[in-house]
Amino acid sequence: MNQTTRTRSTQEWQRADAAHFLHPFTDFQSLARKGSRIITRAEGIYLHDSEGHKILDAMSGLWCVNVGYGRQELVEAATRQLQELPFYNAFFQTATPPAIELAELLAEVTPPQFKHVFFSGSGSEGNDTVVRMVRRYWDLLGQPQRHVIISRKNAYHGSTMAGASLGGMGGMHAQGGLPIPGIVHMEQPYWHELGRGLSRDEFGRVAAGWLEAKILEVGADQVAAFIGEPVQGAGGVIVPPETYWPEIQRICDKYGILLVSDEVICGFGRTGQWFGCERFGTRPDLMTFAKGVTSGYIPLGGVMVGDRVANVLIERGGEFNHGYTYSGHPVACAVAVANIRLIQREGLVERVRDDTGPYLAECFDALRDHPLVGEVQTCGLMGAVLLVKDKASGAPFPEALELGMVCRGHCFGNGLVMRAVGDRMIIAPPLVMTRAQIDDMLVLIRRALDLTLADAQRNGWL
Repeated sequence: MNQTTRTRSTQEWQRADAAHFLHPFTDFQSLARKGSRIITRAEGIYLHDSEGHKILDAMSGLWCVNVGYGRQELVEAATRQLQELPFYNAFFQTATPPAIELAELLAEVTPPQFKHVFFSGSGSEGNDTVVRMVRRYWDLLGQPQRHVIISRKNAYHGSTMAGASLGGMGGMHAQGGLPIPGIVHMEQPYWHELGRGLSRDEFGRVAAGWLEAKILEVGADQVAAFIGEPVQGAGGVIVPPETYWPEIQRICDKYGILLVSDEVICGFGRTGQWFGCERFGTRPDLMTFAKGVTSGYIPLGGVMVGDRVANVLIERGGEFNHGYTYSGHPVACAVAVANIRLIQREGLVERVRDDTGPYLAECFDALRDHPLVGEVQTCGLMGAVLLVKDKASGAPFPEALELGMVCRGHCFGNGLVMRAVGDRMIIAPPLVMTRAQIDDMLVLIRRALDLTLADAQRNGWL
């Protein structure tokens, strides 16, 4: 802890925060009244706040601290690069060794169709790049009318103008005149809400069929691409049926449209494979990444560009009028190389696939006996618990009660970061989490559920 942190009280930090810092996705006035939580340090899977509380971070920061906090290898990689070359851009026909080395390494760990990468500073910027690149691809093929990109309701693809438009969240679209033209949405593969009465496999095929229906509605000669997260993360860790993605791939192939896999959350081991597309058996043409590429230590994102697209851009394209000041930032790339090597060295992807992922699934399955739990889902080291009013019918609590936020409050109050998406309580802990730490987390989750149940009973909500 540095000297400034030691000499300011929590209240002093909160006052300064309220006076100057506008937080993302926040009611500024409400937070100013309440006061923000001040996180001062972290190690492993734990955070420490300015009041001395130890908190189990079951959200990996924001889906990103895959290798855990306090990894000295990443600190040293950043320090070395800062001392040698703290910055240079990738414009002016120039490159730096860390950017080239990372590009080589990404080609090694991603599926075989990916040999090229376009760097950005974040996942949102990566998805802006996707829009530009997809439309440029069809322009070069002499089909400029193919500019419509299909996405899904309740998807999250970032919060820039293009990223938020690709996403399917109505609250974001309501602010800023979104979506931008040429982006349309279809329903999500959420069995609990849309597929009851069908088996999950049956529903997976039905939900994938909504893509074909949307293509025909728009006009097959107008559609450029379909984009989706392998597992919808910010939408509530909605794990699609196993039949869903193979049928999506078949439909994309049938109509010749590009398939874009948004791996910002699912990439770098989260699902028990290096990338979610490998877990669900698709062959995307473009793949957005960020977060886990550096474990969040330094901002970095990008797009893996498959051969189908890269060959056209390179051989027919001329200048691609798109890029960012921080594309291929040497410090970020150096940290990413160290991070990926660490994941490889410690076998974290295999650990999630073979050990901690299956164990988390087993532990979450045991939560089904709780009176509030209507559904659980896991995929690798991410999971969701749905809170319902009636287990038999799956009937939800009224939205106005915000039961998920009640449960989230009990999580934070008992030393656990667990996110609420409506009444779906979700986690995505660091990939270094052990079985013993999963046990500790489950104790905290069950305690929060019990306290939420007590609140619901006391208030007459059940």
